[in-house]
Amino acid sequence: MEQILVTGATGHVGRQVVEQLVAAGHPVRAMTRSPATAALPAPVETVAGDLADPASLSAALDGVGAVFLIWPFGHPGGAEAAVAAMAERAERIVYLSTLGAATGEDGIIGMHGRLEQLVESAGPAWTLLRPCGFAVNTLGWAAQIRRGDEVRAPYPGLVRPLIDERDIAAVAVEALTTGGHDGARHPLTGPAALSQLEQVATIGEVLGRPLRFVEIDRAQARRNLIAAGLPEHFADSVLAGQAAQLDNPEPVLGTVADLTGRPAHSYRDWVAAHRADFTG
Repeated sequence: MEQILVTGATGHVGRQVVEQLVAAGHPVRAMTRSPATAALPAPVETVAGDLADPASLSAALDGVGAVFLIWPFGHPGGAEAAVAAMAERAERIVYLSTLGAATGEDGIIGMHGRLEQLVESAGPAWTLLRPCGFAVNTLGWAAQIRRGDEVRAPYPGLVRPLIDERDIAAVAVEALTTGGHDGARHPLTGPAALSQLEQVATIGEVLGRPLRFVEIDRAQARRNLIAAGLPEHFADSVLAGQAAQLDNPEPVLGTVADLTGRPAHSYRDWVAAHRADFTG
């Protein structure tokens, strides 16, 4: 059985991919910049590597049959060399992209579109995963919820079918270990669309206390994102994408159920799994 390399192995999605591969009995090599603090389950082989430094990928790719690729930067700089290094060793690349990557837009979506082009033209078999917004991104509200009963954010009416990282990982495992995914572009969403107002209400219901959504304007939201550590261009891209989705919401798709044989987790399921993150 060929070894599978998981990049971004300590992130929300990458860690789930590692754990689900291990649970299914597949040999896994996890790449991270800090192996000593990765805390990944046995018998995972944890190795040092940095996608920004293609020379560091050689040892991580040795003997690997497939790669799960997460590009952690907000720009495609350096991606061509990193993907080329993978193409020299691996027979399959599964890339975590985003819904709408083929639209040719700028910003984050454009970055994913460029990575898709590189993966498709690299040579090995490829599969693209195109999830919508991640449920885990709503952990950005956790600090506010731990402090009080208000969530201050823009766009209360923004409706999205947020997807659980466990479901993204489950589809990734299918694409990495089973046939029928070569050249596929899998759009992935959660099972229902909720507005941000409804998302906050759901968190409150799971926690057992009412929460109130307080709308702020886009300028304040931008300042908050930058203060939280996002680069300015990244914050602008996030807010522009949200504004566009007010009039063109993401569709609810059944791809997760079709590919895994079970329903996708609901947002309520996700909140329950992350209850401790909201309570501290």
